[in-house]
Amino acid sequence: MKRIIAATAIAFSLAAGLFAGRTWWTHRAGVTRESAHAGTVYTCPMHPDYRRDQPADCPICGMHLEPQRGSGAAGAASRALPDGTVHVSAERQQTIGVRLGVVSRVAGTRVLRTTGRVAPDESRTYPVVAAVSGWIRRVESVNTGDLVKADQMLASFLAPQPEFDSAQQMYYTGLEMLYRASAQPQPQQRSQSHDSARAGAGIERIADGLRNMGVSNSQLREMARRRELVQDIQVVAPADGVVLKRGVSPGLRFDRGFEFYRIADLNRVWILADVYRDQLPFVRRGASARITTPEVGRSLPAAVSPSEPVFDEAALTLKVRLEAANPNLVLKPGMFIDVEFPVNFPPTLVVPADAIVDSGLRKTVFVECGEGNFVPRVVETGWRNGGDVQVTKGLSAGERIVISGTFLVDSESRMKAATNQ
Repeated sequence: MKRIIAATAIAFSLAAGLFAGRTWWTHRAGVTRESAHAGTVYTCPMHPDYRRDQPADCPICGMHLEPQRGSGAAGAASRALPDGTVHVSAERQQTIGVRLGVVSRVAGTRVLRTTGRVAPDESRTYPVVAAVSGWIRRVESVNTGDLVKADQMLASFLAPQPEFDSAQQMYYTGLEMLYRASAQPQPQQRSQSHDSARAGAGIERIADGLRNMGVSNSQLREMARRRELVQDIQVVAPADGVVLKRGVSPGLRFDRGFEFYRIADLNRVWILADVYRDQLPFVRRGASARITTPEVGRSLPAAVSPSEPVFDEAALTLKVRLEAANPNLVLKPGMFIDVEFPVNFPPTLVVPADAIVDSGLRKTVFVECGEGNFVPRVVETGWRNGGDVQVTKGLSAGERIVISGTFLVDSESRMKAATNQ
């Protein structure tokens, strides 16, 4: 009997101990779960910057959030970072092509490259314009692009009658008077000199009247030699050059002011180079430049003209005029060529153009602040040369910034800012 009572007491004691232990373990486990739940942060596998303290779906891509334990301190640290800071892990940086670079201060000589267009020198361009109305009777075989010599005949037209005949008669009469005055005997030399001067002045007035009708000096000399009435006025080349435009054809009727031809001396030409406003301070008047084109096969020297640049509303650029020699006439009007300006830059901060996000209202650069965090920084910029941009405010030398994949980092920063609102 005593053995039964002892066994029962022992069994009761074990049961009571087991119950107490189970109760303590259940309480401890509950506390642990609550603590673990309190320290758990749920993040999106595709967008780790999005965090919540309870399970949910990602509002960006719809994926189910996964728990990330032990991140309470990290979350507090991230909340201490500036607004717009985005976290991109090393694996994700590699996936989306994010590359980092160091802000550096550079100086020295660089080359400012742009394009230009060949244009004829206006001071060497000669429009051949009709002085009177008439109609074309003859056209020589001279076309656009042909080389012509000074006083070379291009065409002829019927002169207005009877004005042209009267002017010719007066011209021949004046020449006869001048000839007679010069043939007087020696004793009458003083009177001869006076008469010759008066006759010469009269002939020049008559010759000016013929020039006003379109008669060239070469035709005037031919008329003085032959002393015959002519019906046609010759259209001749005013200088050596290339025919840029031909507007005549046989039988064409024209009015005063009609342009027969346009001829240009292309031994020297203009280059109209496109320069943006922020590049203009580096293009000095009288500075040297180099021009190249595949047709030439080598570079040619040029000089910046002292004239003011002209703004092109269509291209939103300034047309800077260069002057260059044109050996063998290889540069044709309208031809596009490459232009290079050597530029001396003072020491300044320079970043790649791809590092800057330009929204139109502000320019932003993403600066690394450690542990895969990037903070947007508003900057001010100066000149731009090719793929480099000068930063005048907002960065310091030695800072690490995003230089590739900037658009994707900016997108995530904007989405994070929108989610936190």
